[in-house]
Amino acid sequence: MRSFSLFSFVLPTLLSISSLAVTLTDVSQLETFAFDYIIIGAGNAGLVVANRLTENSKVSVLVLEAGVTDQGVIAAEAPFLGPTLTPNTLWDWNYTVVAQPGMKGRTFPYPRGKLLGGSSSANYLFHQFGTNEDWDRLSLVSGDPGWSWPNMKKYIQKHERFVPPIDGHNAPGQFIPSLHGFKGEVFVSLPGNNQTIDPRVLAATEQLPEFPYNKDTSGGDHSLLGVGFLQSSAGGGVRSSSSTSYLAQANTRPNLTVLINATVLKLVQTGTGSLGAKSFRGVQFQRSSTITVTARKEVILSAGSVGTPQILQLSGIGNSADLKALNITPIIHNANVGENLSDHTLLPNIFTVQGDQSFDGILRSDQETQAALNQWVQNKTGLLANNVVNNFGFARIPSNATIFKTTHDPAPGPNSPHWEIIISNFWFNPGIDRPPTGSFMTLVVVLITPTSRGTIKLRSSNPFDKPLIDPNYLTTEFDIFTMREGVKAVKRFAAAPAFSDYVVGPFGDSFSAATTDAATDDYVRGLTTTIFHPVGTASMSRSFSKHGVVNPDLTVKGVDGLRVVDASVFPFVPSCHPQGAVYLLAERASDIIKFENPTS
Repeated sequence: MRSFSLFSFVLPTLLSISSLAVTLTDVSQLETFAFDYIIIGAGNAGLVVANRLTENSKVSVLVLEAGVTDQGVIAAEAPFLGPTLTPNTLWDWNYTVVAQPGMKGRTFPYPRGKLLGGSSSANYLFHQFGTNEDWDRLSLVSGDPGWSWPNMKKYIQKHERFVPPIDGHNAPGQFIPSLHGFKGEVFVSLPGNNQTIDPRVLAATEQLPEFPYNKDTSGGDHSLLGVGFLQSSAGGGVRSSSSTSYLAQANTRPNLTVLINATVLKLVQTGTGSLGAKSFRGVQFQRSSTITVTARKEVILSAGSVGTPQILQLSGIGNSADLKALNITPIIHNANVGENLSDHTLLPNIFTVQGDQSFDGILRSDQETQAALNQWVQNKTGLLANNVVNNFGFARIPSNATIFKTTHDPAPGPNSPHWEIIISNFWFNPGIDRPPTGSFMTLVVVLITPTSRGTIKLRSSNPFDKPLIDPNYLTTEFDIFTMREGVKAVKRFAAAPAFSDYVVGPFGDSFSAATTDAATDDYVRGLTTTIFHPVGTASMSRSFSKHGVVNPDLTVKGVDGLRVVDASVFPFVPSCHPQGAVYLLAERASDIIKFENPTS
């Protein structure tokens, strides 16, 4: 599958603009091999922790990033070009899933960002925090009230900097200011390039009771249910990632060292802690040669839901039987490492539409796309300064649905969604080329509360072999039921009076034929892929629980000197696009680390 082709024909000649960041590119530039903290992964969470720990000038931090710099990569800066960064590019880990039984045995790409900022530099910029019920469930599961929403929402003020949309329009009714931060690190904004479809979407929310208007789509104290305006991690027409925010602010600090193109091979045991647990404060990585560095206080693993369990297993921390089968000496037996993989699935439902009001004509025209690119390069405005969609929303399966006669409701509470609708005014089907003619509207269905669980396992003992990624998609009755009902619902949305003179009908034989439950299930299983929101592979659980991988303070169970701070610690995938939730997680993790490691 190719990367999503929007403007890929021009990207090879316009990959660079002036670079401001300072990072190390060679091991010889390291002045020492011992630091207070070593952070593995310069991604969504890792750079938050790097910033917060180095606020104290007495604390030294090394960040090891396997990927390249994000600086000078226009596709990582222009919001509309986000989908072109993955899959199968320099900025992607280029993973694939194993054959999926619930998806007709198909395999497909599993995008993860491999550059400074991680997936916050390569995602679609959707910015949300999850529901209050998400966080209260995490507090209940972990036994730590500090993870509850009343405690977590204060981190919005530290993290978020809500800024005006790029076109400067007044936005009353499009967001609720009291829910947001305005002095934090990551820029967040509303759409600034109005689409012709926007009035139709808003009219549909008035015509269809099952799709009410939602004044704010960030979550937290406000319900996510309903359709509203997207909030993107962007400001001034430019993506705002953990690299352009948290790292950019801290990158000149002499106590922070960031080394890119440094692939971690494994963690190294360095003795035992004061309570007898084995210590893992050494990190072996490869740049041009193999180097071992040591943390005086802690190693913080922020390699993401794929990389974190892979590194743990390579280090002898995992299921002993699995490790022995690969000739890896088990050091800490924990069969939960790499288990409990949970992810959101994505299904683009494409409709043919009348006229030329969609973006398809623009995106087919070399002249118009070049003009849009030039406009963005010159003044950061226009089509590319905006996200690929303006409107999206969330919904629940009705409480009287037949599925709940046999299945417990997997949502964290009655105000949290089961599925999502994303509304795109053009052909949006990552990896599948747009037809040479025609205009389209895409209504994407995303499964928000999956009950299927998968695994991340080592393929071999070679750190450079990609792991076996098995999300085990659509293997429960609830998951296929919810996707089926989502497809039915988006058909009802497209049939609203607001679209009567616009939508022609479903595009493609399989979508057109999806008129019965059996045919819809066949359509879903044949075309659904991932929206790449993996969590759970190093799940948090109560202290002293034999389940899970990390304790409520994110320390690895049975290990001294090692902590995990990334999306892998979430036992359940949040009811949202998770980057905002990960930012809040990392902010609290930073406070926990500081509290447990006081520096005079």
